[in-house]
Amino acid sequence: MESIEKINYGHKEIYLIKTAHVSKNSVDDVNRTIEEVRPDAICIELDSERMDTLNNQDRWRNTDITEVIKNKKVGYLLVSVILSSFQKRMAAKMDTTSGGEMAAGIAKARELGCELVLADRNIKTTFARIWHSLGFWEKGKLLSAIIMSIFDDEDISEEDIAKLKETDMLDVAMAEVAKNFPTVKKILVDERDMYLSSMIKNAKGDKIVAIIGAAHAKGIKNHIDEDIDIAKLNQIPEKKGLAAAIKWILPLAIIIIIIASLFINADVGLDQIKSWLLWTGSLSALGAIIAFSHPLTIAVAFIVDPLTTQHPLLAGGWFAGLCEAWIRKPRVKDFEDLAKDTDSLKGFWHNRVTHILLVVVLTNLTASIGSILAGIDIIKSFLGII
Repeated sequence: MESIEKINYGHKEIYLIKTAHVSKNSVDDVNRTIEEVRPDAICIELDSERMDTLNNQDRWRNTDITEVIKNKKVGYLLVSVILSSFQKRMAAKMDTTSGGEMAAGIAKARELGCELVLADRNIKTTFARIWHSLGFWEKGKLLSAIIMSIFDDEDISEEDIAKLKETDMLDVAMAEVAKNFPTVKKILVDERDMYLSSMIKNAKGDKIVAIIGAAHAKGIKNHIDEDIDIAKLNQIPEKKGLAAAIKWILPLAIIIIIIASLFINADVGLDQIKSWLLWTGSLSALGAIIAFSHPLTIAVAFIVDPLTTQHPLLAGGWFAGLCEAWIRKPRVKDFEDLAKDTDSLKGFWHNRVTHILLVVVLTNLTASIGSILAGIDIIKSFLGII
């Protein structure tokens, strides 16, 4: 079978089952291959959190949206919801279930009593490594590209699904994005190829079955004989030097310029303060308006952001999101309807869970743009008086 590939690593026989993640044939491939091989270990392309998601479909009900905001996990949750919705829509169009082949592998491991290996890197680590590798404008472009690709309503045919045998779901969502973001491909695909390869070849036993997205097969084979540093691949890089200092330098520079302007020409200094308040407050409020926030949330965004944009460790969107969550607290129904509501942009805004996430993201984004425009205006006026 083309979807099954055997490779040898020392005395081990490794069977790669290349799946489409939403194809009915993939589940059949898993069950048939495991029955024939009777492996010592079964490796699946999941981490512990995604396995918990697969086993606990009602996990959203236990989500505390305020804790998500406070713990700065809004971006992660938003992308997770988007990608989950994308997978479920494609699976529904093919009259199957997303992750069915992984569930089949888990069931077979229990049935045969063999070792089950969660072979993929933690999804949060992957997202964090991607996010830390991008600049401000790249992050904005990336989010836009993801949303545009996820909400593409083009019908998926059986022929399209057959082509998915050459890739996996996460890569489908990011395929066009990766062309413009080489770093994203490196972290999302190449690094995970290395991680999967190491976990699979180090699984216990002489016969190993690995259930993977087809896009990873080539990379796994290429790295199978390499000595891979798993700890390094699990590290979340911290921004150091200028990249870390610039978060403090720019706000401090704006404050110093305004104070200097007040001494040189008080009227100009006062105009600079007004400019900062209006640009950051208005743009932040605009983000809240775009997100269809409550009037009180819009007011909070307008008042808070001129202050938070001057503090590198704070973000006005957090306060706006917390306010929106207090006014329009998500109901159990909102969590239950996540999969259905995220099928469309209208549903995304309507569901209280995703609505609050959008309030945070859009308010932070527009506030950042406002601070840039205000900074340019302040610097121009300062240059005019020296």
